[in-house]
Amino acid sequence: MNLPSAPPAFDATPGIGRRGRADRGADIGAGCGLVLLELITLVVIFGLWFLSGFNLDPAKSVAADSLWNYLAAVGGVGVLAIAAAAVAARAGAVVTVVTQAVMAALICIVVFGGVEVQSHQDQRCRGVPSAAGCEDHG
Repeated sequence: MNLPSAPPAFDATPGIGRRGRADRGADIGAGCGLVLLELITLVVIFGLWFLSGFNLDPAKSVAADSLWNYLAAVGGVGVLAIAAAAVAARAGAVVTVVTQAVMAALICIVVFGGVEVQSHQDQRCRGVPSAAGCEDHG
């Protein structure tokens, strides 16, 4: 006669214990979904920046907004990517950790590149206020 077996009531293994890994399919889905949402957010942020300098009136010259506020928003997306990687690491979702770490690294590159470009633009406009792309404050 076969009796049903119950799981052990006490695990005597030393240390923190065994940690389970997240389901691979859910891990891949979460990683891809987060990357897609982050890319959409970045496209919207930089699309708004592009549209700030877009005008259909040929007689009117419009300079694009300063990148500083947009870079702050992009940095916020990077912080959320780092937070998602930390939560995924705690859950054992390896694929999500890797995708979020890659996104955070790419966002850092974009932010630091944007800071360099905007700093160069600000310095150029400080020296020659009438240069192309500088707003007329007069």
